[in-house]
Amino acid sequence: MDLRQMRYFLAVAEERHLGRAAERLHMAQPPLTRQIHALEDELGAPLFTRTPKGMELTEAGQTLLDEVPNLLALAQRARERTRAAGRGETGRLDVGLFGSGVLDVIPRLLARFHAERPDVKIVLHTMTKAEQLDALRERRISVGFNRLVPPEPDLVIETVLREQMRVALPEGHRLCAQASVRIPDLQGEPMILYPNLPLPGLAQQVMQAFAQEGTPLQIEQEVEDVLTAVALVAGGFGACVTTASSESLRLPGVVYRPLDCAYLRDIELSCIHRRGDGSPVLGAFLAVVRGSSPSRG
Repeated sequence: MDLRQMRYFLAVAEERHLGRAAERLHMAQPPLTRQIHALEDELGAPLFTRTPKGMELTEAGQTLLDEVPNLLALAQRARERTRAAGRGETGRLDVGLFGSGVLDVIPRLLARFHAERPDVKIVLHTMTKAEQLDALRERRISVGFNRLVPPEPDLVIETVLREQMRVALPEGHRLCAQASVRIPDLQGEPMILYPNLPLPGLAQQVMQAFAQEGTPLQIEQEVEDVLTAVALVAGGFGACVTTASSESLRLPGVVYRPLDCAYLRDIELSCIHRRGDGSPVLGAFLAVVRGSSPSRG
């Protein structure tokens, strides 16, 4: 019993006449008669009785008629949803995020995508860089965002933007009077650093910048995320080298100044996805990502 037979049956049941049903279906009457007989043979029951005026439904035919509109409606809904999924209008997008990546830039990208594709379910996962790479390969996430991602043959790494660096200082700190801060200005200052993970990250970049400037780095705290780092700055525990997007936190008691350093001018935020992934949902999201601003001061 296929959908074509259901449509043929419905036309005959509504017209109560094979000739009129065939005309409505734009087909000859004999093929229509054969299809109705084939359907009756499959179901093992007569669906119509012939009368001088045309066709009348049997009890079995009436029972089938009660179900056919629902079946056809479900089939149409399935077609529409399948086509929408093929266009990337429905489905699910699993996104891997990290600390400062949840600030400002990525939420705006996700909000724009949600506005364009409201029927796509967006699921966020907080992951380290190594965890994101593993999750992409295991197909647990569709796309990840991170910084300083090493080249991977099976993954595509696209720069979303480049952010200039900032120094977060406690309000009232002597360096707040300056228009910008140099690495030597931070000598002897207690510094709050992101964790020194196996894969290169901002912590390594900061340590290299201090080393290249010949300035000793005094690490006061190592924290897991930017919010904790900036909160500690607000509490007067030290200063922190961070990204421009951190300013969107707007925590009281924190002042930001540009970092004036030839070795650490800016840092990229990258979007990572599987090479050759043909997912329509991912393709639609990447179109939003690629249309975003390329830099942030």
